[in-house]
Amino acid sequence: MDVRHAIQECGGVARTCELRRYGVSGDAVVAAAVDGTAVRLRKGVYANDARSAVAVAAAHGGSVTCVSALRAHGIWLLDAASSLHVNVGINGRVHPHYRCACIDHHEGKTTVFGVASAVDALKVAWRCLTLESYFVAFESAWRLGLLSEQNRRSLIEAVPERIACWLRRARGDADSGLESLFRFRMMLIGVEFESQVRIPNVGRVDFRCGRVLIEIDGRANHEGDSERARDLARDANAVQRGYVTLRFTYAMVVHHWPSTQAAVLAAIDDMAFITPADSL
Repeated sequence: MDVRHAIQECGGVARTCELRRYGVSGDAVVAAAVDGTAVRLRKGVYANDARSAVAVAAAHGGSVTCVSALRAHGIWLLDAASSLHVNVGINGRVHPHYRCACIDHHEGKTTVFGVASAVDALKVAWRCLTLESYFVAFESAWRLGLLSEQNRRSLIEAVPERIACWLRRARGDADSGLESLFRFRMMLIGVEFESQVRIPNVGRVDFRCGRVLIEIDGRANHEGDSERARDLARDANAVQRGYVTLRFTYAMVVHHWPSTQAAVLAAIDDMAFITPADSL
């Protein structure tokens, strides 16, 4: 097996001793580093791409963890911090490297390379995320199928009770992190919604509270003419059944929350005493 293939089999980063298990000699590794086939990160550690998160973490002395691992798994994150979170182990040594801005974590006795699982990343991410960001990440990982029921129980047991009490109210059916964020912020002020409700002649809506329907329109959706026409038709059908529909964009939920919250509360108050047609 050639050096690059062997490194790839090891997850993109490998120690010399690991490469030997694939039949790659020390001389072959050195030759690959000289001709650019592989990159020497530090003594005895090689990568195929020095710019990858896994390689930078290995150069630093460990594995990708916490919010960086969550991002690698495609989990929705509200916080956009760009620093790489690296687990160097309890007794691990940090290695200086070019333009280092890594955030160190010290979990586990042994130092490994690669990317932490979603479960392991969530076990430590509560220390680096706000409560709402952590809640959203938890629901996103659940929705992506990265958390089994046992995983969820173990995480609830692992975090402080001030966080665990919110995770017990989490759901796995949010279509986006933006929906999770909206629901969490409304729960903070004591407003509960039914989620993913199917209404005759309207279809599935993101949230319902009495006669008020809420649709969360993310940045990637609802921008084309056909999508806009479909949304308007749904809203018109909802009116015929006695509902009012409020639609909120990414910016309205994330950056203009006070006005968004005020609009929701006003609509719920205005429509509180009218019974929807589909319940008559």
